[in-house]
Amino acid sequence: MRDAHLSPDERYAAKLVFQMRFDDDVTGGFRTVEERIVLIHAPSGEAAYQAAQKRGRLGRSTYLNDAGHRVHIEYVGVVDLMHLGPEVEDDEVWYDIRRMKDPMARKADLIPRKSELSAIRLERERRIQIIHPR
Repeated sequence: MRDAHLSPDERYAAKLVFQMRFDDDVTGGFRTVEERIVLIHAPSGEAAYQAAQKRGRLGRSTYLNDAGHRVHIEYVGVVDLMHLGPEVEDDEVWYDIRRMKDPMARKADLIPRKSELSAIRLERERRIQIIHPR
């Protein structure tokens, strides 16, 4: 079911990575991570990236679990940013939770540079083609 007032050109999916850390965790070990894909409405890939970063920072939290242990939900970064076309329905969602070796310490390897995210890269390539047509 598509929302008629939203242009398909203004929809992006950002895959955000969060790690779950306990107070007694040892650095360098495996952690449970959540890969959360969120829908972003933005006029460009750059604006979508900024909105995704803000959404990730706002997603940080700390709570006591049922066993009384403090759990820290820490934002690692944007793993992917995709421009969504008309083939993606408004009610489609993606979600994944898994174990990963020390994602915060490996952040530089896990989180690509902004320029490598597909929405940013494709917008740059389109601008280059407009400036320098083949």
